Amino acid sequence: MKDTWHARRFNFLLSVVVLIFFVLIVRILYLNVFDKHFLQHQSYIRSVRLEKIPAHRGMILDRNQVPLAISSAVESIWVNLRILTATHSQLWHLAKLLHLPYASILHKAKDRSRWFVYLKRRVNPELADEIKNLDISGIFFEREFQRFYPDAEVTSHVLGFTNIDDKGQEGLELAYNSWLEGETGLRRVLKDRLGHVIANLETIKRPIAGHNLILSLDARIQYLAFQVLKKTVKKYHAASGSIVVLNCHTGEVLAMVNQPAFNPNDKKNADESSYRNRAVTDQFEPGSTMKAFSIISALDSGKYTPDTKIDTNPGWMVVGGNTINDEHVNHGVITVTQVLQKSSNVGAAKMTLSLPPEQLWNLLYRFGFGERTTSGFPGEASGSLVDHRVWRPFVLATLAFGYGVSATTLQLARAYAIIANDGKKVPITFLKLNKTPDSTAVITPKVAHEMLHMLTSVVKAGGTGGKARLSNYTVAGKTGTAYIASPKGGYDKHKYIGSFVGIAPVSNPQLVVAVVIREPKGQHFGGLVAAPAFAKVMGGALRFLNVIPDKM
Repeated sequence: MKDTWHARRFNFLLSVVVLIFFVLIVRILYLNVFDKHFLQHQSYIRSVRLEKIPAHRGMILDRNQVPLAISSAVESIWVNLRILTATHSQLWHLAKLLHLPYASILHKAKDRSRWFVYLKRRVNPELADEIKNLDISGIFFEREFQRFYPDAEVTSHVLGFTNIDDKGQEGLELAYNSWLEGETGLRRVLKDRLGHVIANLETIKRPIAGHNLILSLDARIQYLAFQVLKKTVKKYHAASGSIVVLNCHTGEVLAMVNQPAFNPNDKKNADESSYRNRAVTDQFEPGSTMKAFSIISALDSGKYTPDTKIDTNPGWMVVGGNTINDEHVNHGVITVTQVLQKSSNVGAAKMTLSLPPEQLWNLLYRFGFGERTTSGFPGEASGSLVDHRVWRPFVLATLAFGYGVSATTLQLARAYAIIANDGKKVPITFLKLNKTPDSTAVITPKVAHEMLHMLTSVVKAGGTGGKARLSNYTVAGKTGTAYIASPKGGYDKHKYIGSFVGIAPVSNPQLVVAVVIREPKGQHFGGLVAAPAFAKVMGGALRFLNVIPDKM
């Protein structure tokens, strides 16, 4: 009976094993035949992922192919907290390598609710390799690109910068973002249960690299202008300053710098107000640099010539109950050329008041005052030019010497470029041109030539701009000194803008350089503050460009 019981138990167990084996066989057949597509889909959605392939952002180069902005491959480090497995020693080394507080890393490690958290964006490949060697499960790496600016502060205001996702945020990086950024690619990858990529299954869309952008800037002139401006602002403890260098025939911006500046490679400690490209965003009343245009208006009317006599006695005049004077100097009877040379407010006002108001307004409008240039720079200001129909005699008189109208440094440079270019206006551009663009006549070549030669008197003996003189090149230009408007109304008699705008060489004009220094201390006249900076920048730029001297 015992043997029979054992035999029955053996047969029962054998039957159970056979039955289980049979069920398993049936289940396997069912899963592999009838439910095959469902299982494959479940496996696919758990292990196959679509990943973006970042596109390489195009370089920004100067006109001579010198790199100004470059994108370099970097790694961003992120962690899946749900599967993170690390010892305290590993976390301590991780915090040390990333320069993060250990307590912060430990706090994140204890939070198991999140599957994606960035630890640090844009670390260099060498540091990424050190972190990979820690062999921490749950930490992943993502290839990205980071923008670098070799000239840092020197080109910061023109180029601007990109954000952490390599999208343009300021300057030309923003203006030409769609041209530079390219198109992101897409690939299908196989990942293990920890999220590591174990196979690249296919590239669905290849990334398309962004286009390179070749600027009109000349890196040599840009650096020179930056250094000169920085020293000038520091010397006079000025609040800010700008310099613009233009090719007067093509409208190309060869240099544009501002102070204060910032380092786009490291903006952590930068004041956001320093991001502003003051040469195109900050408006100011130009002061006596506008006398060139009020006198051009007089010449253009046909009523005046460079030798016409103007009686400025007794050195002051009353218009609409307000007094206009020549800084307590009586120049007496002088020519129109001397009005410009000596920067006589009374002489400029008398000529302007003798003409219809629309005469000056129409001329300033044709020169581009009160409207943006064609530069396309983000945030460019238009300046202001009030309609002549609301001008009172005093407003018209002060307009003759640069009050009641506002402009940017770039607008002022463009206006003088028209004088240098035989009275023709060309579009302003930050891009290198391969041919001279179409132009629009603003004034006749005769008037332009007359004004060009009249402007040479400013830098000669007896003129206000003697410090702008160059030893090898003839210079034409105009000084400007203007009060700054007070927020409380009127003008602050203790705050000035000193400026100088000039053209060289006069025999064959090539460049226009505009220098604007805001709130200089100790000295404030444009002829003393801005003119020396002009001479250094213009002289160096002409040498860089191998312009033949016209003065021996």
